[in-house]
Amino acid sequence: MAEQQIIFAGFGGQGILSMGKFLAYAGMDSDKNVSWLPSYGPEMRGGTANCSVVISDDLVGSPVVTQLDSAIVMNRPSLDKFEPMIKPGGLLIMDSDLINIIPERDDITVIAIPAQSEAEKIGNKRIANMVLLGAYVAKTGIVSLESIVASLRDHGKANFFEVNQKAIAKGAEYAK
Repeated sequence: MAEQQIIFAGFGGQGILSMGKFLAYAGMDSDKNVSWLPSYGPEMRGGTANCSVVISDDLVGSPVVTQLDSAIVMNRPSLDKFEPMIKPGGLLIMDSDLINIIPERDDITVIAIPAQSEAEKIGNKRIANMVLLGAYVAKTGIVSLESIVASLRDHGKANFFEVNQKAIAKGAEYAK
């Protein structure tokens, strides 16, 4: 894989920036070139948030993404904004607990995951983002599942590591 341009998007407080951060760390630890560019509204929690990540075997020319290979969205406004930017053949992963429609595009792969429900079953609704991240990593293979788990261990909060690891594994099941 030469390069992946990814956007993570949702409301502030959903762990959008964390998903991108952990993927970026896993990319760096896998000897890839990486950019991570967070963006959020002034409201923080409850406002809009997105994070673009570029992972490449070559030098990254710009952290700005316009032609998405993948979008991971956690709310309807993010779906509406970023779905049109996904390249034909691209990937859309969405939280079907919070987004009540399925996109009609037939030129992209759509994985709808009830991430809130799955996270609650694991024990903490706040890890819904990690369910989606696990599905993304498993589906694309951009980094290994082991490297994303190592990123969580090395750069995340220790008290969340075990539940995050379970969430990543649950998300990976949806990618099959």
